[in-house]
Amino acid sequence: MERKELGIGSRVKHKEYGNGVIIQTKLDYYMIVFIDFGQRKIAKSYQELEIIDDLEPADDLISLEQIEYLLINILRKFSDIQETVTIADKWKNGKIIFEPSDKSLKGYEMPMDTFFHKIVMVRDRLRVMEQRINSSEKLDDAEKIDLQQYITRIYGSLTSFNVLFKSKLDNFIGEKTK
Repeated sequence: MERKELGIGSRVKHKEYGNGVIIQTKLDYYMIVFIDFGQRKIAKSYQELEIIDDLEPADDLISLEQIEYLLINILRKFSDIQETVTIADKWKNGKIIFEPSDKSLKGYEMPMDTFFHKIVMVRDRLRVMEQRINSSEKLDDAEKIDLQQYITRIYGSLTSFNVLFKSKLDNFIGEKTK
């Protein structure tokens, strides 16, 4: 049986590799990125490829940047997997020291990597909260906007930690001042 052509961004499930997203189509195969196995070429004739969400093939070409953007959004939306965020090189193996003003009290040291991991977890949990708010059917648009503004202000409060991120793409972004 001839199966219909799948477009870039279609979500599929492979018997061995699990869930994946089509990032490229060729004449006789799909290039698919699987969550646990990375990129794999899968023949279009492979009949055991389960279609989870099919998208029509585009009439025009799509850039690698657009594919990456789509893939990141799909993985964030449909999985618990968190992207890998790297600490800036200058902070690797560093430590954060908390010293109380009262010298009779003991200070506290924490490895910078541990502190950074906690900041990234806060950011990721805020993103999940954002997604849940935006997809909620119980909230009306005004309530969604109101809650979204609070989250944006929280991001703004966390911009001081942007110095820890290796890539500016991972930074917190708050409200823009006019």
